[in-house]
Amino acid sequence: MTKSQVLHYIKPSLNGSITVPGDKSISHRSVMFGAIAEGKTTVSGFLLGEDCLSTIDCFRKLGVEIEIDDTNVTINSAGIDAWEEPKEVLYTGNSGTTTRLMLGILSGTNLHTVMTGDSSIGKRPMRRVADPLRLMGAQISGRANGQFTPLAIQGTQLKAIDYTMPVASAQVKSAILLAGLRTEGITIVREKEVSRDHTERMLKQFGGNIQVDNGVISLAGGQKLTGTHVSVPGDISSAAFFLVAGAIVPNSEITLHNVGVNPTRAGIIEVLKEMGADLSIMIDDENAAEPTATLTIKTSSLKATTIEGDIIPRLIDEIPILALLATQADGTTVIRNAEELKVKETDRIVAVVDELKKLGAKIEATDDGMIIHGPSKLTGSSLKSYGDHRIGMMGAISALITESPVEIDDVDCIAVSYPTFFNHLDSLIKE
Repeated sequence: MTKSQVLHYIKPSLNGSITVPGDKSISHRSVMFGAIAEGKTTVSGFLLGEDCLSTIDCFRKLGVEIEIDDTNVTINSAGIDAWEEPKEVLYTGNSGTTTRLMLGILSGTNLHTVMTGDSSIGKRPMRRVADPLRLMGAQISGRANGQFTPLAIQGTQLKAIDYTMPVASAQVKSAILLAGLRTEGITIVREKEVSRDHTERMLKQFGGNIQVDNGVISLAGGQKLTGTHVSVPGDISSAAFFLVAGAIVPNSEITLHNVGVNPTRAGIIEVLKEMGADLSIMIDDENAAEPTATLTIKTSSLKATTIEGDIIPRLIDEIPILALLATQADGTTVIRNAEELKVKETDRIVAVVDELKKLGAKIEATDDGMIIHGPSKLTGSSLKSYGDHRIGMMGAISALITESPVEIDDVDCIAVSYPTFFNHLDSLIKE
């Protein structure tokens, strides 16, 4: 049974400070690289969301020793060649990152594995990963010629490829690079638009050698990685919901600590500034493996903007909450070149437009994005989350400015990336 929730706030303001949970993308990769590497890896600030716990479960089934102590994780591994063939199906839950990156990792082992996920994962396209991996010699089978889970992988010796990315996707890029570690020769990935680079950064942390030059990534196969320490910053995609809340709720000021501001992820900061948000940024350590900052957002007078082109991969997960922000901006905001939204946990173009319309927003869908006319007064309504954590959180933040209650049909899905979301929200509300 999923849990619905009715939210109703009487002219609230938001004041205080929070530290958002660890970055989901980096948490996934810390376990993956720790399992591939030889020796002990320690991770601090790990996200204890359901997606990342699915990654841990998969590697435990492969025989990797992993211990969890609050937000600290310890991985002891003898390296990828010491993994055991799992007796059970690897269950990836709702996690597209786990499913797609594991395809790359498992393809170059000597193991036979089967992966499946929940009903949402069963609808998400996997051939965008499977096809380039097959060019490397991977043996992957599944429904619709490997388009959908369940997927079976017969590990084999892989060969290096030179691959030009048809769309910006960190998951596809990462799967190819992780497979490239097990090849003979040099794997090259060419990006027309740069996607998030957590895999490239973390590979260096684990002692790997990788070259990145103007969108061309080169990786030699046969490298051995060594266990290390990974400090996971706060997830900017989670922080985005409170950045928007602070900007649109009257008499608000929110400080967010230890937020990851990797340039390949920080597009939302540029958009907020462009729209006139009262946002201050204090960089903590820009020389860290993953730079972090303290962000303070205040109630803002906002103007519309156009979001398009090479910034889209740097804020793709933030578009649902940016759409809500745009409903409160003066003018018409246009979001385009965001076709990737159609293959997320749900079709986020349709979901965002349909749910914001229920609240009275003047918004329309396009083939590759949406058009939002603002500012709009929002009323309450019954909303669907579609089992998508980001749609669920968008609905919850909308309730802060609606004139009547908002009911969300399924809030359990928010635990995928932000298990403490409502605790943090309640701590900031001053009514």
